Amino acid sequence: MTLRVLFIGGTGQISLPCVQQAVAAGHDVSVLNRGSANGKLPGGARQISGDFRDDVSYAAAAQGHYDVVCQFIVFEPQDAQRDVALFAGKTGQYIFISSASAYQKPAPRFPITEDVPLDNPFWQYSQKKAACETVLMGQDGLPVTIVRPSHTVRTRFPTAFSEGDTLLARLIQGKPVIVPGDGTSLWTLTRAEDFAAPFIRLFGKQAALGKAFHLTSDNAFTWNTIYQAIGRAVGRTAELVHVPTDNLIRFNADWEGPLLGDKAHSTLFDNSRIKSITGTFSCESDIDRILEPVARHWQACGGADTIQASSELDALFDTIINAQRLVQPQSP
Repeated sequence: MTLRVLFIGGTGQISLPCVQQAVAAGHDVSVLNRGSANGKLPGGARQISGDFRDDVSYAAAAQGHYDVVCQFIVFEPQDAQRDVALFAGKTGQYIFISSASAYQKPAPRFPITEDVPLDNPFWQYSQKKAACETVLMGQDGLPVTIVRPSHTVRTRFPTAFSEGDTLLARLIQGKPVIVPGDGTSLWTLTRAEDFAAPFIRLFGKQAALGKAFHLTSDNAFTWNTIYQAIGRAVGRTAELVHVPTDNLIRFNADWEGPLLGDKAHSTLFDNSRIKSITGTFSCESDIDRILEPVARHWQACGGADTIQASSELDALFDTIINAQRLVQPQSP
């Protein structure tokens, strides 16, 4: 069945493969954005220019009736409320992209199910996503489905500090890299294309209305495994230095949210609820194959020749590593 689908944000890490697979499935797909990255959109996707940050421009661009609206860029409760006013009565299903980081930290049990409370005391990002969910689930004029991704991979290497080029520069230069804790906590990684396949199967499903689902791989890897695999992906052997999370936050308070509110804790999800709606699905379980497209994208963009590392962050990593080695000297 062909559905009229609107993506609000459609060229991001998660959303672009969803747009691609929605077009491939035969849906009538429009993408609302400011037009800055439309060269990425697949043939068959219609681009609608509009500025999400401007009420008048956004309302004008979003006019029309849609079977499905996929909202990827709302992070504030007031924007969720604006969408309720804008789309109520004009769409059959509003799919809000929330975050699995909103679950209680640390998780009270494993695997994590949707019954775990949305109670992250450490990270404002997660708290705002939970607040958006409260707005959407607390009204009855707009049929809502909530989807909570965890760490989804497409063109960026998955790291604990979002250190990007700084990590790659350190690896290429043969410098040690930091892994929070002892590196043995489990972290779930999902390829964006693996996320997209069941995501588009939610379209038009009456059984999904009024419900929340996380959508992740069933697999998880230790942070040691992830950083070692990133090293292999760029042709280097990663030298890992383990630093307690509390110590890391003492050096940089801004890491409290991303670490204590997310990546310092193990994650392993039970995807039974969404599979009951979309049918079974599988995700890549080999860490090197998960990182292959990231490495290809990195090489295509110039690889080591285009690294733009942060000298400030690099110096901070050196300071932390030196301090850690004073209390935990390297083995001879």
